[in-house]
Amino acid sequence: MNDTQPHRQWFLFSMMMIAANLRLPITIIPPLLTHIEKTFALPSSMAGLLTSIPLITFAVFSPIIVRLAQRWGNELTVFLLFFLLIIGSYLRIIPTVPALFVGTFLIGIGIDSGNVLVPALIKDHMATNLRLGTSLYTLSMLLIGAIGTALSGLLISHISLGATMSILSVLSVLALLTWLPNLKAKRQAGLTAAQKAQVPHYQSVWHQPLGWLITLFFGLQSLVYYAIITWLPSILATHGVSTLSASNLLTLLQLSGLPLSFMVPYLFSKKHGVSILLAIMTLGYVIAPLTFILPTHSLVFLTIMCLITGLGSGVAFNLAILFFTEKTTNPYQTAAISGMAQSAGYLLAAVGPILFGYLQQFTHSWTPVIWLLALFAVALTLSGLIIQRRGLIAE
Repeated sequence: MNDTQPHRQWFLFSMMMIAANLRLPITIIPPLLTHIEKTFALPSSMAGLLTSIPLITFAVFSPIIVRLAQRWGNELTVFLLFFLLIIGSYLRIIPTVPALFVGTFLIGIGIDSGNVLVPALIKDHMATNLRLGTSLYTLSMLLIGAIGTALSGLLISHISLGATMSILSVLSVLALLTWLPNLKAKRQAGLTAAQKAQVPHYQSVWHQPLGWLITLFFGLQSLVYYAIITWLPSILATHGVSTLSASNLLTLLQLSGLPLSFMVPYLFSKKHGVSILLAIMTLGYVIAPLTFILPTHSLVFLTIMCLITGLGSGVAFNLAILFFTEKTTNPYQTAAISGMAQSAGYLLAAVGPILFGYLQQFTHSWTPVIWLLALFAVALTLSGLIIQRRGLIAE
């Protein structure tokens, strides 16, 4: 590993650029759904697929990406697969349904390379500043994802759908360019025999209960988050909230979780810190969403509830990433648990947007959907409590 200070600083910057694109292609979609349905003649019942396709892709490709990284190295694997994200981003500008869904599929592969490998890269490159790297990783992802939601809602009111998606995809091109020096610094186009001999032996995370608990936690937090991101504007519409206001509230929800990027790592090692975080998560993911059932039309009240829900999402996601890095003993094990959690976990999460969409169509009400979300959030809290009481994943 290259330990020079300039390299570490450049890695940190380029890692943040990659992280900035790991939610952006998904979070720009909700404000554009109406225009996408019109442009592509897409029935509303299929709209949830635009969120579910990347999640299914994460589930299928996460273990494959771990194997590719073992052959090519983490840096090169991220570079090559992230290129697919760029192709997919511009492919779905073409106004045909096949291009839209194939592009979304390629975007899913590109995002997954960062999802799986960046936590391991942080543990590898920033072992002495692990929590700083983790905080900046999640901060970049959440901040740019939130800004993307706001920008997509703003741009689509002034320019075409294709132009909006083209502009918002430029950041992915810049991110790939900033990643190039990492390939030269690492020169990790695969592991040599000597390097393989240095890889520590550890039990498969797939055979360990703690590995499955972390996977369950990651899957449940993803399921709740992406269901909220997909359907919150529609839920808010039942309270008389306009499309633009709903887009703004969704942006506020995402922004309110940003301080947790630093608060969660700080509290993680404190006595009762994780318990406090889980209480905040329960307030945001169980209590606040249940208030959307109330027959209120107060924009102020809905705004406060969205902000609290955002705090819950910030805790859930940052805890999930910390479980990857803090419950493992080396970068290889980190990549393994990351791949496992994002494979089985996202398979669970992919059910959410589609299941909840059809449940609402069947019942003609968002109330059963909200109650089901709250139930999943309770299970999320319980899994977090159990993980908190466990030690490290066995070597």
